[in-house]
Amino acid sequence: MTLSNSFNARQTLQVGDKTYTYFSLPEAEKNGLAGISKLPFSMKVLLENLLRFEDGRTVTKADIEAVAAWVDNRGKAEKEIAYRPARVLMQDFTGVPAVVDLAAMREAMTSLGGDPRKINPLVPVDLVIDHSVIVDEFGTPKAFDRNVELEYERNGERYRFLKWGKSAFENFSVVPPGTGICHQVNLEFLSQTVWTRKDPATGVEIAYPDTLVGTDSHTTMVNGLAVLGWGVGGIEAEAAMLGQPVSMLIPEVIGFKLTGKLREGMTATDLVLTVTQMLRKKGVVGKFVEFFGPGLNDMTVADRATIGNMAPEYGATCGFFPIDNRAIDYLRTTSRTDERIALVEAYAKAQGMWRTAETADPVFSDMLELDLDNVVPSLAGPKRPQDRVTLDVAKEEFATAMDKEFRKAGEAHKRVKVEGANFDIGHGDVVIAAITSCTNTSNPSVMIGAGLLARNAVAKGLKSKPWVKTSLAPGSQIVEEYFRKADLQKDLDALGFNLVGFGCTTCIGNSGPLPENVSKAINDNDLVAVSVLSGNRNFEGRVNPDVRANYLASPPLVVAYALAGSMNIDISKDPLGVGSDGQPVYLKDIWPSSVEIQEFIERTITSELFKSRYADVFTGDENWKAVTVEEGLNFKWDMGSTYVQNPPYFEGMTKEPKPIQDIANARILGLFLDSITTDHISPAGNIRANSPAGTYLLEHQVSVADFNQYGTRRGNHEIMMRGTFANIRIKNQMVHDNAGQVVEGGYTIHQPSGERMFIYDAAMRYQQEGVPLIVLAGKEYGTGSSRDWAAKGTNLLGVRAVIAESFERIHRSNLVGMGVAPFVFEGDTSWQSLGLKGDETITIHGLAEGLMPRKRMEMEITSTDGRVQKVPLVCRIDTLDELEYFRHGGILQYVLRQLAA
Repeated sequence: MTLSNSFNARQTLQVGDKTYTYFSLPEAEKNGLAGISKLPFSMKVLLENLLRFEDGRTVTKADIEAVAAWVDNRGKAEKEIAYRPARVLMQDFTGVPAVVDLAAMREAMTSLGGDPRKINPLVPVDLVIDHSVIVDEFGTPKAFDRNVELEYERNGERYRFLKWGKSAFENFSVVPPGTGICHQVNLEFLSQTVWTRKDPATGVEIAYPDTLVGTDSHTTMVNGLAVLGWGVGGIEAEAAMLGQPVSMLIPEVIGFKLTGKLREGMTATDLVLTVTQMLRKKGVVGKFVEFFGPGLNDMTVADRATIGNMAPEYGATCGFFPIDNRAIDYLRTTSRTDERIALVEAYAKAQGMWRTAETADPVFSDMLELDLDNVVPSLAGPKRPQDRVTLDVAKEEFATAMDKEFRKAGEAHKRVKVEGANFDIGHGDVVIAAITSCTNTSNPSVMIGAGLLARNAVAKGLKSKPWVKTSLAPGSQIVEEYFRKADLQKDLDALGFNLVGFGCTTCIGNSGPLPENVSKAINDNDLVAVSVLSGNRNFEGRVNPDVRANYLASPPLVVAYALAGSMNIDISKDPLGVGSDGQPVYLKDIWPSSVEIQEFIERTITSELFKSRYADVFTGDENWKAVTVEEGLNFKWDMGSTYVQNPPYFEGMTKEPKPIQDIANARILGLFLDSITTDHISPAGNIRANSPAGTYLLEHQVSVADFNQYGTRRGNHEIMMRGTFANIRIKNQMVHDNAGQVVEGGYTIHQPSGERMFIYDAAMRYQQEGVPLIVLAGKEYGTGSSRDWAAKGTNLLGVRAVIAESFERIHRSNLVGMGVAPFVFEGDTSWQSLGLKGDETITIHGLAEGLMPRKRMEMEITSTDGRVQKVPLVCRIDTLDELEYFRHGGILQYVLRQLAA
């Protein structure tokens, strides 16, 4: 790539005794990019990226000028740019299929006559194994060891495969299991805020902003450390690591002004739930959010990271915080080198990327404001992270949900005996209380707060209710260490919050089974059981199949609800229990003060702690060292493996793509309403024995006890395509019971036979019949985590197009990346307004000829009585790069053909 320097931005920066090359925004402003000093900080990062990669082809002078013009047009450019992040972050759920695809690409490259060694990450890739530990054992000192033992038993094949990848691919590192959640490892260790690399042509060291994309939507957490990053699907991440730019439209940036200070007793979780609700209401899908204002002056990076983490929940691409003294403090505390810290400060000041209390506010597309003094104790639930409920009305709101959400009006006092136990349970009882997830377990203030609340509760003689499954899954080993130093773990243990593992657990559905007698009581009596977790996701069916209402809360409130045991108690004023002195104990009696929390933080969290814990981060424990692997350029596939298989994406692939065809006489696989999440679409959670995936495993001599989770089997397309659209709570509006109610679960009606069957079985039958498929949906289709299998599974089922009222950003992009066409209705049109029932045939004209980004097309609907409707659609292939990917059948095929040529 031959680089240009149209605005004379390439300059040198002296820091100590080192000289760096960098691309100076102030110099570019002098040389034709007037006004760029007023850009939001996040936009300055994008602009620097374009200046550095200007080559006249993927990045042109006009692209750079379009970003510079942002100040005047407030992001209304509708201009496509090619963005190249510095690195890629993966977790193992999404990382395994990405490495599987790379291994498959090596074989396909050989078949096309190319060099398989070309298939290698071209930018640094870090994969952190954090999504596989399950809370099987809990509430005992042996919980951690037993869960680790089970993790390695279940995931031996996957871990051997990842160890092969670590040795086979260049630029690819693996952080072993038991280290922590990828986002916390990223925040505490991997991120540098300013990145450096040696120019291979000149040997000169170049300094530039640390940026990344990640295969987990909560990659945004690192925005709290002024690192621009967001979640993409695995297919986009694979393209990025293979040297392809991330194609994106120049974003709007919503400024979020923070003023004031949090009041005594308020937590970062209360704040982030408030921010999430406000931004969801505002509508920021596909936009950047940037935080500014005097409220940042005293806000820690940990609190900023908590807010950045939940960008997917408020719908934004990212929630960015600029570099300032707080960022420098964090880099110092987490033991980054003195040289790096000096570079970050010098670079930020030289670039106009340094924020102080006196910094002028940037220009934004739009703004909103929050006085931190107005934040109150909050939860979110029972189904969505944006549905904030203030603590003082949580009991009343749950009662309303019992009526409206769960249709259980009048059953508030129903309780049933639990077999073999000396307690009963009822609607609203908290059966899971989990301190879990990257959102909060990265934040010392709420974690220490939970430990102190536990200490105070134990001192009063309180205990967790016996029906509550309690767990503590910290985001990194740092937390274990400061709990030990603070002598708080013993108090958490006394309430059942024993360490169960390091990694994502309950928040991603790895909550493990409830005790059999509790599960039986819930299911036999159709109880609305509750989980309270310190996570970021509470979508229906996500946390545990036995639990229907899920509430997000701060770690201290998780402990409080374990003590109370029910959502039918107003814990803001009702007693949590009776103390050892016979007196009622209230939340206010055991809630720690912010001064006390800060004293513990200052006493226990030091740079030496981070330095020692991360000194040997890639080595792993004895379990990891014992994983054996056969090295080699190509992976030796085991055709008997139920975890890792060679996917069929490249079968029959030719050197040139075949012409795109219109979609003719397609059948409808599913009719869905609003807010269908990637959790609904993508295989996640438990594999049921009577499901298509369960049948497959049983046919392959895998016992039900060894099914493991869908997430751990993402490297096997046979299982994953069987689990697509198979969520137990998904509702295909085509399928009704005898009473006319919509049936829950992954079913459809095959046409024209009218037979009800699993969606997978119907899709395979349609494939045998040579019938293409489409899916119809409502608003915000694909909300939630960046799950590549939501798009891969859709493709493998034979779906040619998804037609919705609107899409979530990542999933729309992923569909295109897998060769599935996304369309949106115009205006207020919906499948309901068109009167569709699911037995119609659909033809879409305009794909075969003259396909362009956002092209207006026509859908032809033929009803069973022969009536024909013609409906306009907009094709949401948004950019020319996306059009190329679609023309090749997907992004991987495009990259493979480019490398083979």
